[in-house]
Amino acid sequence: MKILGIGSRIDHPEYGKGVVTNVSSKHYWVTFLENGLETIDLDAEFEVIEGVEAEVDSVSFFDVEQSLVKILEKWSDTHEKVAMADKWKGGKLVLEPDDGTANKEMPIETFFHKIVMVRDRIRVMEQKINSSKNLDDQEKVDLQQYITRIYGSLTSFNVLFKTKNDHFVGEKSR
Repeated sequence: MKILGIGSRIDHPEYGKGVVTNVSSKHYWVTFLENGLETIDLDAEFEVIEGVEAEVDSVSFFDVEQSLVKILEKWSDTHEKVAMADKWKGGKLVLEPDDGTANKEMPIETFFHKIVMVRDRIRVMEQKINSSKNLDDQEKVDLQQYITRIYGSLTSFNVLFKTKNDHFVGEKSR
């Protein structure tokens, strides 16, 4: 199958006549005279009125961006988007010292982001401990218990999270 380039004119049985305005690895983005912008599969049935040779690789910016996001998620210390509970959005955190000095204020979103970063970095540390070749099993268990206690110390911040799946969980009571 030959890939059409941007500027190719086609006649689609459903959408009518149009011009290819973008090409991705799976779709043509075609602006049709009667139906506006539509995406159609590269192997869709249509008549080529005038083909333009593809001058560039058939990978779109969107495809490159999605690939980069997947790579960053895999190799960085932040793995997922975490939602903050709606009631806190737009709020602020106020720390009021008892000595009469000025209050410290920050957007609660900033504070929430820092808590999520701490959680993500603890998870990365946990993965590194579990995959370490230099620690024996007992050392891994001991360090895992410390991590569990760290999570337990952070459970106060669970009120900020939108879903329970994102909560910190320490030791379960027996």
